Amino acid sequence: QVQLVESGGGLAQPGGSLRLSCTAFVSIASIYAMGWYRQAPAKQRELVARIITGGGSDYVDSVKGRFTISRDNAKNTVYLQMNSLKAEDTAVYYCSLRRSYFSANQWGQGTQVTVSS
Repeated sequence: QVQLVESGGGLAQPGGSLRLSCTAFVSIASIYAMGWYRQAPAKQRELVARIITGGGSDYVDSVKGRFTISRDNAKNTVYLQMNSLKAEDTAVYYCSLRRSYFSANQWGQGTQVTVSS
């Protein structure tokens, strides 16, 4: 089990920005994929964005153009820059790591993002 430590959540106003960080306690250079999921109250966990080594990144439609996922292999860290936040972005955000195509996701502890005026 890989330890994933998330930070950067909090309270933002509609239209504001937050940046989430997820640091893995392993080298992520050869990890198949890392990503961010979120879970709002009474809803299922959904993929927000993921970045696949050598394969680019993809996003759920609701965040395209507003969120950007990036990685820094030297720091073993993945970021999620969230701009133009909306109330419906409110959720617990979880970092995920997947060692290979055939592996299951491993999860961070989650960080709360609340968008409210």
